[in-house]
Amino acid sequence: MSTAKRLPKMALNGKVADAPPSTNGHLHLVSPASPALVNGNVARSVARNVAPPRRRANRELRTREHLTPSEVDKLIEAARRVGRHGHRDAAMILLAYRHGLRVGELVALRRDQTDLQSGLFHVTRLKRGIPSTHPLRGPELRALRQIQRDYPPSSYVFVTERGGPLTGSTVRKIIARAGRGAKLGFPVHPHMLRHATGYYLANGGQDTRAIQAYLGHANITHTTRYTELAPDRFKGFWRD
Repeated sequence: MSTAKRLPKMALNGKVADAPPSTNGHLHLVSPASPALVNGNVARSVARNVAPPRRRANRELRTREHLTPSEVDKLIEAARRVGRHGHRDAAMILLAYRHGLRVGELVALRRDQTDLQSGLFHVTRLKRGIPSTHPLRGPELRALRQIQRDYPPSSYVFVTERGGPLTGSTVRKIIARAGRGAKLGFPVHPHMLRHATGYYLANGGQDTRAIQAYLGHANITHTTRYTELAPDRFKGFWRD
């Protein structure tokens, strides 16, 4: 039987291994300030009873969660001026606004959903939303045709230089950067474009049921938020 002493175990690169022998024959205690292994990664120990930074509420960052038509125009122009993919990014914002797309629906958009000859867009929705077919107008058709010319063949509409689809994280960064470039005075996120669609249609006097179908809401209560805040409801209250 071997009389060699068993070495203690230690975590090394996320795996358990024998600890190296000490030069003085004694084990060294790890101080609380030493790096600790968390999920295979080295991280500093977190002090107890210290809460993580609080995420600021949306109302602390901005007074509303939608953009006006003029702000969307500024956002599109800012995206067009910034970066090497200005046209793609501007087209992405335009399509998200005109059709009330969520960021997940935007990155998953496939070319076979758009019929550029007939000017039709077959919209599929997330969150159990109701699919529908939207008309494509001139600015959208021109933008989509240029994208097909400028980017490598792909089954997706909005892609990278290598033809792979964009990620939701990338889209959020693109729109946030465009918001800073447009100098709107508050941080912008992609879902504000979907809300902008709803408020634009409500302010234009569109029927609530039609807006529900256009946005793909399975429950009409998600649509009434737009019609309830439409200023047309209060026209005629004052006669001066």
